[in-house]
Amino acid sequence: MTLRTKFTVYLVALHLVLAVAAFYVLLERRVLLFVVEGLFVMLVIGAIALVRALFVPLDLIRTGAELINERDFSTRFVSVGEPEMDTLIGVYNKMLDTLREERLAAEERHQLLQKIVAASPAGIVICDFDGNIEQVNPAAEELIRDGLWPQFAEIPVGKSRLIAYRGARRMKATRAEFRDRGFAKSFYVIEELTEELRLSEKAAYEKLVRMMSHEVNNSVGAVRSLLESSLHYAPQIGDADRDDFTSALTIASARIDALNRFMAAFADVVRIPTPKRAPARVDELVARVAALLKPEHPIALELDDQREYDVDAGQIEQVVLNIFRNAIDATGPHGEIRASLRDGVLTVADSGPGIPESIRSDLFTPFFTTKRDGRGLGLTIVQDILASHALPYALRNREGGGAEFVVTFS
Repeated sequence: MTLRTKFTVYLVALHLVLAVAAFYVLLERRVLLFVVEGLFVMLVIGAIALVRALFVPLDLIRTGAELINERDFSTRFVSVGEPEMDTLIGVYNKMLDTLREERLAAEERHQLLQKIVAASPAGIVICDFDGNIEQVNPAAEELIRDGLWPQFAEIPVGKSRLIAYRGARRMKATRAEFRDRGFAKSFYVIEELTEELRLSEKAAYEKLVRMMSHEVNNSVGAVRSLLESSLHYAPQIGDADRDDFTSALTIASARIDALNRFMAAFADVVRIPTPKRAPARVDELVARVAALLKPEHPIALELDDQREYDVDAGQIEQVVLNIFRNAIDATGPHGEIRASLRDGVLTVADSGPGIPESIRSDLFTPFFTTKRDGRGLGLTIVQDILASHALPYALRNREGGGAEFVVTFS
């Protein structure tokens, strides 16, 4: 039973009791009895009207609460001409206007945030309360699709991690938290650092090579001059020691030449010139390099794309040569290497053991090598040439075993 019903029943019952009492008291005075009974009827009607008037604000509050619960902030109450009611209605309407404006502002901010997230060049991943992916912007979709999510999920809150992606690319993933309805939710920001790190590493090894070249050249020139001068004294050496003397100086001179060539190889890395682009058929470049290496290791070719591309032919030949040599080293003498060119995409696949996870992030680092006699420059040269051509590339493991290097020309 509602409060209004209780009040109404109470007033009616009270007046009925009084009416019955008046009836017995005034039974002998019928005229006065009728007057009193009429007065009681009027009092009952007035009491009910008063109850209705008293409960109108409560009805208004209940209706307003229902509208707010339904998130209907557009309905407004009209003034009824009573000061108390009109004050209450004015407060309620003002409250609704404030709530509507705040909801509209919140929706606009949410839409703006969604547009910023979608347009951001950085990858953004937002999780739900259980840590599962709730939202991914376009920049992060490819990363999640390629299986990097487990590595992101391992990052502690407030920390960052550098993650290798497709061999050459470097991604910086940062995890943070925000509050949603009082509970913590995680989000990740993934930034592309490939070019920034490449340029930083290149500047570092350029400085290192220049210093090494300067110091070595200063010493090598003087030492070689002394060795050549010393050879003129060979006739003055006794017959028993002359051959050993000449041989020692000749070997030392040869090692000086080898040191010069060694330093020149490092210097070549920092002397890669700006590409001189011209139309060239990439399929012919690949076929030439494969023919050059055929005595060393046969390479199966599937060169369906015979279009010309605007590249520096000499530098692209150097790229293909380094890729082929890496594949040969990975497969050994009996492995299989296939090179295909279709729709502007060059793919060099091998049947080797693939890329170990432990070295994936170091593959394109200058001077890093797993070969006993390697210098760690092959992939560095490849990276610099392809970056200067603005050609996308990737080095990754193949499904079923082996690795593949992919270069996209169009």
